[in-house]
Amino acid sequence: MSAQSNEPATDPWIGTKAPSTADMESIANSAYTALPKVLRDHVDTVMIRVTEFPDQDVLDELGIEGEFGLLGLYQGVSLDQKSLGEVVGAIDMIFLYRQPLLAYWCEMDETLDGLIRHVLIHEIGHHFGYSDADMDAIELAS
Repeated sequence: MSAQSNEPATDPWIGTKAPSTADMESIANSAYTALPKVLRDHVDTVMIRVTEFPDQDVLDELGIEGEFGLLGLYQGVSLDQKSLGEVVGAIDMIFLYRQPLLAYWCEMDETLDGLIRHVLIHEIGHHFGYSDADMDAIELAS
């Protein structure tokens, strides 16, 4: 049996709740702001949105079976595929999926802000049409 103390708890996790959608949007915005300006200048029209889970049609289209199998997604036409004369259609968006990110974070030895930054850089890389090697180099440089 453990002894109870009347002293205030010093454990920083006591009373802590899972980060909300707004918390994760704030973390994503901080990560975006910390990116090199040369990169941010080319993605200023891309919207970043945090939702709980990806839609089932997105999972089906990508061949992903479980709703926890996707952390983020770039939806739009990458810059290497856009034409200057092309009429702009839907807005380019980066989705960050809160529940899958939290589940991944709980299982791995990473900080939540580091994980969100990694996924954000990866999805921005899709906007540019970059390879995984290109995205890794950007992440190391920033």
